[in-house]
Amino acid sequence: MVKIPKSHPRYYSLKTRERLSNAVNNGITHHTGLIAHGRGEAFDYILGEKTNKYADEAERIAAAALLLANNPVISINGNVAALNPKDCISLSNEIPAKLEINLFHRSDDRVNKIFNELKKNGATKIYGKKVDAIIPSLDHNRGLCDKDGIFSSDVVLVPLEDGDRCKALRSMGKKVISIDLNPLSRTARESDISIIDNVLRAIPNIEYWIKKYKKTKKENLISIVNNWNNDIMLKNILIYISKRLNSMF
Repeated sequence: MVKIPKSHPRYYSLKTRERLSNAVNNGITHHTGLIAHGRGEAFDYILGEKTNKYADEAERIAAAALLLANNPVISINGNVAALNPKDCISLSNEIPAKLEINLFHRSDDRVNKIFNELKKNGATKIYGKKVDAIIPSLDHNRGLCDKDGIFSSDVVLVPLEDGDRCKALRSMGKKVISIDLNPLSRTARESDISIIDNVLRAIPNIEYWIKKYKKTKKENLISIVNNWNNDIMLKNILIYISKRLNSMF
């Protein structure tokens, strides 16, 4: 293993890649997850590798929506389990929300390894090992879920997912919050609240806003969520990217 000095200008990026590579070797992350991460990293580079005001605003709205939920669930895939399981567990405890493993490349072995990784990092109750419900209109493994978790949820936080499940969940009447660095993706376009940010920054920042809003009156939280326009936010993000790229030359 190559030792990466902290003085390296891409230190955090390289350490993240190394963490994912190790997770592939350990059977937690599917090898196609490396491709997904690389695509996201490219957009993060374009966005300046920091949480901009539009992402922060989306994370604030997400926190309000999660606090209003009756049965919120955080969906966990292989990349998320590899990158920031402790942050997801901390967020789930703060809301509180359920954690459910949901995988496209699903196998009992991978589910068990992710389950054990979450347990190792402090999770006490994890859904998704048992699947006894199917999300309508999904003919692949992402449709498999727990009837007490994602299936009966009213708000789902889906980090690093694909758009067809976001669309299917919304068709079930659920509010979908996504984290995806690509503002052009189906995931971003099919969500109620699209967070265009790195999951490593987004999850802790959602928790920051959860703590800020914990004692806020319900009617105020409802107003915060109802005033959100996801289409305008996505438009603003694209304008932000365009201006940033133009300013670099």
